[in-house]
Amino acid sequence: MIEKNAQDVKDLIDSAKKKPLILDVREQWEYDICHIKDSIHIPMGKIASNNGSLETSDNIVVVCHHGIRSRMVAKYLIANGYENVMNLTGGLDAWSTKIDPSMPKYV
Repeated sequence: MIEKNAQDVKDLIDSAKKKPLILDVREQWEYDICHIKDSIHIPMGKIASNNGSLETSDNIVVVCHHGIRSRMVAKYLIANGYENVMNLTGGLDAWSTKIDPSMPKYV
């Protein structure tokens, strides 16, 4: 699994020919407060039953609040055959500080 900081992920989103899939694994109430535009929301507890909404060849950046849950999900995805999985180190908390200060924060 590859760890990427907020700026690395922003650069990837802005420059990649094929945009990465941003997978937000937080709970619904967290996603409702804030999320990265065009992200896909599948709560951590529902990843195992994602019903084909993720392809093993997708370029996936997994995000959560601080990067801990997303790291666990990224490891799970890799163990289950997903090829290109990254974790947003520091999560949306880091994203809201370094990339989008207008993004609401929560504790």
